[in-house]
Amino acid sequence: MISLILTILFSTSIALILKHNAVKIGNPVLLLTSNYFVAALISLLFFCVDNDASWSISSLWFGAILAGTFVLAFFSFAKAVDAANTALASVSARLSVIVPVAFSIMIFQEKPKPAQLAGFVFAVITILMFYFSLKQFAVIKLKPSRYGYLIAVLLGIGINDFCMKIFQVWRDDTEKPFFLLTIFSFSFLYTAAYLIIKKISIKKSTVIWGAILGVPNIFSSFFLISALGTLPAIIVYPVINIGIILLTAFVASLIWADKLNLPARLALFFGIVAIILLSG
Repeated sequence: MISLILTILFSTSIALILKHNAVKIGNPVLLLTSNYFVAALISLLFFCVDNDASWSISSLWFGAILAGTFVLAFFSFAKAVDAANTALASVSARLSVIVPVAFSIMIFQEKPKPAQLAGFVFAVITILMFYFSLKQFAVIKLKPSRYGYLIAVLLGIGINDFCMKIFQVWRDDTEKPFFLLTIFSFSFLYTAAYLIIKKISIKKSTVIWGAILGVPNIFSSFFLISALGTLPAIIVYPVINIGIILLTAFVASLIWADKLNLPARLALFFGIVAIILLSG
């Protein structure tokens, strides 16, 4: 349970830093590249100081592929924001919880209790209320083709999350530091190559915030894998997603004075109910 709580705390930090970057209009790719560089350095430190740490070719290629899907999911999210709006893109990212939960039930035979099943329903309701709380008053008409970006976000983030479960089941826990090192190192290489090709200018403040972002990013992944080793995935993923929504909304209201409208207050209520049921 401690790993689960720490994952929520570090993941919420990521959400808040991304929100800060959006407010300051920093280049998201530059932020991401700096973030991956610092996360890779911390992963390398973990790998070097852990006497029991090991590595394998399987973890190497799996991490390299997963790094690619991490970056693609990010670009899909950016495209979804442009094609739809932040609210729709955000709700797609949170609804991605459906993917790892469904796969965990089908592949790993994780069976939810009735209370947990009810909790999952409340989790979906929370995410929908979260969407309505973010939705702008202007009605946005989407072309059918643009829904593809939203679906890509849902599937991309959902598959990435489920791959953490695959690693936890498939590989020994001693390979975790190396696996994370591989993911963040290749993610840095992919995004750095994009920066060079697109000739994106370097902004010092964005690089600094990206470096700060790298710290909670590596720890959220580290503790997510640990949580999946002690708790069923059908509990871990919904609780983390709802926890991020609740904590981010609360902290954002304090820092940016974000007003909690009626849908936001309903999201908080349903979210608390969802966590209580899922933890039962």
